[in-house]
Amino acid sequence: MPVHDWTKVEDGVFHDFHLEWISRIKHVLNDGVLPGEYYAMAEQDAGPGIPDVLALQKKSTSMGSSGSGGTALATVAPKVRFRDRAEHERKPKPLSRRIAVRHVTGDRVVAMIEIVSPGNKSSRKAVRKFVDKATAFIDSEIHLLILDLFPPTNRDPQGLHPLIWSPFHKSSFKLPRGKPLTLAAYNAGSLPESFVEPVAVGDRLPKMPLFLTEDEYVNVPLEASYQSAWNAVPKRWREVVEAGSGKGTR
Repeated sequence: MPVHDWTKVEDGVFHDFHLEWISRIKHVLNDGVLPGEYYAMAEQDAGPGIPDVLALQKKSTSMGSSGSGGTALATVAPKVRFRDRAEHERKPKPLSRRIAVRHVTGDRVVAMIEIVSPGNKSSRKAVRKFVDKATAFIDSEIHLLILDLFPPTNRDPQGLHPLIWSPFHKSSFKLPRGKPLTLAAYNAGSLPESFVEPVAVGDRLPKMPLFLTEDEYVNVPLEASYQSAWNAVPKRWREVVEAGSGKGTR
């Protein structure tokens, strides 16, 4: 199932798909992708312009990777087009800076998945709020996977990744021609790393790494979850998206 051009429909249509995709990713992770000591839950982050997030939580305070169930954790570097490492080791922040902790009842959040919505790029303030939140996650040792299926705007001319990554490394990242959409994974270890795979409308989504510890990750099957969520979109709007008609969001 190729990636669709979601700019051709109103924000509410993507929001419906967005909620469904969050749910499908959650089920995929819990149905065998994650090791037995981890589980995923969908959480609502309050505030305008902030998307639903998928919080990955560990069932115990122990950070070991042993346990029954789930796939084996990968330790070999993910195969993506762009990889970068921070210039300096991250200085740990106090626990109170972990903005996702308030959504957790007793279990530590170790990773987050966020699907970018049109509202996150609707203004400079919205972009800054999203970027600040993502940076805070990494600063707080919370690993992050961002799925951005919307093209850059004049507020994020190379996508959101360079803005998120700039506090950690002053890189000269530029999206390759013809690949304006961004999938970006962040290892929030002592020396943060980014793993970026640009994609385009019409591409199939690759698997992307979701780090659970500084040295271990699982691959999230984005294509299967995307297709499943797409099939749940009302037929009326699937036809509009595929026909390239409808009201644009830009």
